Amino acid sequence: MELKPGYKRSEVGVIPEDWEVEPLHALADKIMVGIASAATHAYRNEGVVMFRNQNIRSGYLDDSDVLYLDEAYEETYRNKRLKAGDLLTARTGYPGTTCIVPPQYEGAQSFTTLITRPDRGRVDSDYLCCFINSEAGQAYFEQNQIGGGQKNVNAGSLKFLTVPLPPTRVEQEAIAGALGDADAFIASLEQLVAKKHHIKQGVMQELMTGNTRLPGFDDAWKQSSLDAVSTRTAGFWGTSNPDNQHRVAANIIRAGDISPSGGLLATASRYLTEPEFARAKCERDDVVITGSGSVGKVWWCDGREHTAGSNFVRIIRPLSSRMSGAFLSHHLRSEATQVLMAEHITVGVLANLSSSFFREPWLALPPRAEQEAIAAILNDMDKEIASLEAKLAKARNIREGMTQNLLTGRVRLI
Repeated sequence: MELKPGYKRSEVGVIPEDWEVEPLHALADKIMVGIASAATHAYRNEGVVMFRNQNIRSGYLDDSDVLYLDEAYEETYRNKRLKAGDLLTARTGYPGTTCIVPPQYEGAQSFTTLITRPDRGRVDSDYLCCFINSEAGQAYFEQNQIGGGQKNVNAGSLKFLTVPLPPTRVEQEAIAGALGDADAFIASLEQLVAKKHHIKQGVMQELMTGNTRLPGFDDAWKQSSLDAVSTRTAGFWGTSNPDNQHRVAANIIRAGDISPSGGLLATASRYLTEPEFARAKCERDDVVITGSGSVGKVWWCDGREHTAGSNFVRIIRPLSSRMSGAFLSHHLRSEATQVLMAEHITVGVLANLSSSFFREPWLALPPRAEQEAIAAILNDMDKEIASLEAKLAKARNIREGMTQNLLTGRVRLI
């Protein structure tokens, strides 16, 4: 393929002609491992902060759970002290994940992490952190991990990570700044989504226990079991090949096809006999719940055709005069019901939801009209959350594209 003018081929791919490719050790004043000796005897309630591999997140240092070292013990490792702008790279857990030491932790220590002290005259810490956490940087660690069950990377591998390097600090800082702004936007969306989920759980707790009643509703609620207000069946897996014309093509819902938030991620194309399909099909307002493996994920059937459940799910069909499937789907996904459900799980080769969950009268039901009003409010909240999650997914995709373009020089900011 013909090169675009002003670009060249390199060991990290096509980059601008004025960029260099350098091994990390050529861009660092020091690459070393943090304290690697047993230190439990020197832990204190206060003292010198010590970070561990689990404190390292992609692009930031999580200081919500840190250890403290005795000052006299720490003094023997003063050559390991961190400086602001150092890079910490996880050796275990998520090997290769990297963050920057912020100014407030100048002089802190780290336990068995990899420490890179960039040559500030040649490379910007933020730029270097962005590259190491990029797809290209992480692919290097995937190829250079060592160990058995607990994979890790060592300082020797880190030293030879090849880095595409813009010629000036100004360009490096511009790239890091653009990616940092994208990260900040994503983080704000993540916080907003989490907040909306939290608010919804609070609303569910109030409305589904009757602590708060909607205007116009004051009739008494009735205690019931699920089996008293619905029918339930297990599905079928079927076959991948129609062996005769009497089989029905179906989109089969497996346990892994339902997301924790109640969405349907995928289905499997299978063929069922007509009696099997009649038993396993999902009709509008049915509720599908995973009964084996990853128990307790719930999907409300929106009326899509040719959908059926597998043998790992249960199809709950509400008696229309008694219960709304939309109401039930929200109820089953509430924190309180999930906690209750956990008490009815039996563990064998797989976790299974016991039939006692369906037989016992734990369900408090308002009249059908009130159920529908509650479900309508929660459906609106779900739509808002889904819209925000779609915006978040788009932002993440854009950020990934920015990373590819900026860290290869395909797009220049300077």
